[in-house]
Amino acid sequence: MSRFESSRFVRNPQVMHVDVLKSACDALGWHYSIQNNILTVSDAKQNSRLYGEFAQKLNLSTNEVTYNTYYMPNASEKVAELQEQFYALNAVYSKKSLIQEFKKKGFNCKENDHFTPNSEEIYCFFMVGRSKDKNEPEPVAQIKFTILKDGTIVTDSDYLPNDVNERAHDAMDVLEQLLGNKRVMTKKTIPAKYAGRLKPRRITTQTIEQK
Repeated sequence: MSRFESSRFVRNPQVMHVDVLKSACDALGWHYSIQNNILTVSDAKQNSRLYGEFAQKLNLSTNEVTYNTYYMPNASEKVAELQEQFYALNAVYSKKSLIQEFKKKGFNCKENDHFTPNSEEIYCFFMVGRSKDKNEPEPVAQIKFTILKDGTIVTDSDYLPNDVNERAHDAMDVLEQLLGNKRVMTKKTIPAKYAGRLKPRRITTQTIEQK
């Protein structure tokens, strides 16, 4: 459930969204090309010759990145340089994507007037949803979102009406795909007054391939 829980979209440093990576390379002045579903960085302003090899490549099917550590003695330095630029852009991308997907599900964005950005937390705001159930006694609910400096999304929520919860889950499912990060959830204690009002999310059929 999206209600009475906190969650985190856990970042995988080996996964980079192609649009954000391209923007990061542009900002750094790195040269890249795309062919056969692979983005290849051919010049990362490295301190060594690559002899026709790549500096970095990204599989557009999986968003997984590979670095060339053989021909780049300063690969770790270049990785850190890219990640610093990537993470800054990724935080913006995460916020934009989150608001976009939740608005598609009928939510509105509300600023957090009590939030002050710091070295770790860049953005903090609420997405507010309204139930379409005329019998819902608490029709308006909100989810708090905090975005960290690397683009990691942290959520916090309490009671959400059943249909609002359903729409929130749908938006978060899309975000997992867009960001390439899985959401890890931590449940809160559900107050007794809500225990009988929470319906489970709709049941979906999933096929698991047996190996």
